[in-house]
Amino acid sequence: MAEMKRLFGEHADATDVPGMELDTISKYGVNILQDFKPEEAPLRPAALATMKQREGLDLTSSRCLPFGMPLSTMLSEPVKIIQSPGLMAMLFEAEDKYRQIYTDGRNLPREFDQPAWNGYSVGRWKGETLVVETAGFNDKSSLDIMGHPHSERLRVAERYHRRDFGHLDVDMTFDDPVMYTKPFSIKVTYDLWADSDIFEFICSENEKDRAHTAQN
Repeated sequence: MAEMKRLFGEHADATDVPGMELDTISKYGVNILQDFKPEEAPLRPAALATMKQREGLDLTSSRCLPFGMPLSTMLSEPVKIIQSPGLMAMLFEAEDKYRQIYTDGRNLPREFDQPAWNGYSVGRWKGETLVVETAGFNDKSSLDIMGHPHSERLRVAERYHRRDFGHLDVDMTFDDPVMYTKPFSIKVTYDLWADSDIFEFICSENEKDRAHTAQN
C-alpha cells in the first residue's frame, strides 16, 4: 500500500472496495503508462480526445461489459489458465469472461469480421516461453482504470515464462499507431494460488444499481 500511495497519492486508498483494495491491484491496472513521465507519455491527440470524451463515464463494470485486455488480468480477481495441446483458455473471475489462445500452429487472420473485447490470440512455444500475438480488438474497452483507450488496430505481443513453481513472469508490448506514438511495454508477475480457485462473478444487477444511484 505504501508503494501505491507513493505512486498515486496519500489518499489513493480512500475509495477501497472490500475485496478490491488498492494494494491487490497492479499499478499498471491503474495506469498502464505508469513508467512514463506525464510529459513523455506516447499519447496521440486521438487518445487524449477519447479520454476527454469518456471522462466521468464507466464504460465497463457498471454496465456489465467486459474489462478487456489487459485490465482483466490486473485487478484483484484471479485468473485460471487451462492448457491443452492446441488451445489455452484463460478464465477471468472479473466479469466472468474468458480468453482463448490457439496453440495449434495457426496464424493470425489478416482481417477480423467480428472485433472482440479480448481480441483473437495465437501462441507458439519458444523453449520454455509462450509467445502470444493478439489482434482483432474492438475499441470499446480501456487499457486501464484511468481510461487510456485503444483502437481496433491494437496489437499485443506477450511472453509468458514460468520462473519457478509459484511465479509467472509476463512481458506485454502494446502497438496501436492510432492512439500512441510508439509501442510500449510493461512487465508483470502473477503469483500461483495452488490451493485456490476462481468464483462466479454475477453482474446482472449493476445496471439497475447504477441507475438508482444516479437518481439519488
